[in-house]
Amino acid sequence: MAKVPNSVIGLDIGRHSLKSVLLHRRGKDRLAITHYGLHVPAEAPETAEALGRELKILFRDMGGAAKGCAVSLSSPEALIRIIEQPETPPAMLRDALRLNGMSLLNQDVKRFVLDCDLIPASSDPAPEPGAARRFKYLVGGAPRAEVEMASQAVAGSSIAIHGMQLAPVAALNAFQLAQPEVFANESFFVVDIGHATSTMMAGIRGELVLVRSIDFGGKGLLEALCGLTGDSREAVISALDQEDEVMVEYTRVSMNSFTREIASSIGFIEHHHDGSVSRIFVSGGPAKSRVFLKLMGEELGFPCESWAAADKCEMEIGPDRMADYERESLDLNVACGAALQALGAH
Repeated sequence: MAKVPNSVIGLDIGRHSLKSVLLHRRGKDRLAITHYGLHVPAEAPETAEALGRELKILFRDMGGAAKGCAVSLSSPEALIRIIEQPETPPAMLRDALRLNGMSLLNQDVKRFVLDCDLIPASSDPAPEPGAARRFKYLVGGAPRAEVEMASQAVAGSSIAIHGMQLAPVAALNAFQLAQPEVFANESFFVVDIGHATSTMMAGIRGELVLVRSIDFGGKGLLEALCGLTGDSREAVISALDQEDEVMVEYTRVSMNSFTREIASSIGFIEHHHDGSVSRIFVSGGPAKSRVFLKLMGEELGFPCESWAAADKCEMEIGPDRMADYERESLDLNVACGAALQALGAH
């Protein structure tokens, strides 16, 4: 069995930006962040060589060093599903998914790299008489070409890869660290807003019951507001921060489809599962906006709050970077979640 490292770089490879954290284990229940980085390439890298060059810029700006890197990958083509199966070893189920994707996932997955794992159940209900017990499994996959490109780019930085996972899985790991009591004992609903898409994850007492992605992200929201007002991106953000009445209403309209999808998912959970949602946890760029969270809460009828996994870590970042870090910590949840997996701390 490979030795669990004491320090690792958590790397979030997104389509718009690259983010990293250097996470150290200081004791059984102590984690520390010593360095972090955030880099936005001029254009999205399309080759391993191009991505490798951008990663070198990110790691240089981050500072610090570690022998290993845990990678989280965002892809508009990624698949992530919850399926029910008779009890099956994950390795065997992985092979079955690869060979029978159409029957098990209703999708041809031959060009995907797949992984799966058992979802721990919050209770142990007895099966119907004469019926075989079924278990829930989380299945994730990304296009093989994107996985290979990321692997080659990281390898070019002379850093060993301690695993690769999809961004929603890393975000869930981070949420478990940030809100352990909520994760273990309550119903939870997490929304991670990315550049082009958002992921919703919901669970009840530690059991994941829903995960889905929708076509709404920070890029689309800003483009909609710029189109409605004719203003620049910077002017839109400034007006929203100042709670300009017209901008607030434009934002309410622009996020209507987004809140409608969330409300639909909450309704599904409360109808089909023994749990009720009382608040929503939001991460990603728009979660930095107090006005956005307020509008989201008004439209859904639930309190909406931002969260940061880094709040549960000791801060050992230099004083010259603390102001920037406090502003950017909400963007680091996925990178933190990737590192937690490698450290065995989720």
